[in-house]
Amino acid sequence: MTGRSIKVVIADDEPLIRAGIRMILTSDPGIEVVAEAPDGRAAVELARAHQPDVVLLDIQMPVLDGLSALAELRRAVPAARALILTTFGERENVLRALSEGGAGFLLKDSAPGELIGAVRAAAAGDAYLSPGATRHVVDQLASGREAARGEEARRRVAELSERERGVLALLGEGLSNADAGRRLHMSEATVKTYVSRILAKLECDNRVQAALLARDAGL
Repeated sequence: MTGRSIKVVIADDEPLIRAGIRMILTSDPGIEVVAEAPDGRAAVELARAHQPDVVLLDIQMPVLDGLSALAELRRAVPAARALILTTFGERENVLRALSEGGAGFLLKDSAPGELIGAVRAAAAGDAYLSPGATRHVVDQLASGREAARGEEARRRVAELSERERGVLALLGEGLSNADAGRRLHMSEATVKTYVSRILAKLECDNRVQAALLARDAGL
């Protein structure tokens, strides 16, 4: 995302929430809020019109809820990355969103710096989960999977090289490229190359789906 601002659409039915998010994001000169939507339907239409890099989607919205908007957004603007705005009380919806290709989730009471970091991570092609929640979310989803899905995951992971499986295991722990690089004594750029290769081989849309697959496979 070098050379131009990250374009963002904010979708939330509460005007005060939208205003607060806009104020935080626009404090970063590299981020531009191009539109605000009060519901999921408007979010999809505005994203189609503005072609943003990132869309912040509240789960609970009128007309079209966040999860339905996510599905339509992926069809209408496949290059846009969707970050889900949520509370801990909506955990089940978050799990659905992640498994359906959302770029991650962010709690509404997150610190301003975390919000900016999440948008930048999503724009860079990385998935983002609020700190401390990655293991919880992945564990909860993995625990409900059937044995057959574990077998399928192990079959797919078996196609990876030993080094790729090592990187995938760290994705399952929620580590960033930089942290994985330090753990494996590799540069961040090298880890990023491995991650891209892993996503392609496993046919995963993003790091979150790869992390879920890693946990299903028992890595």
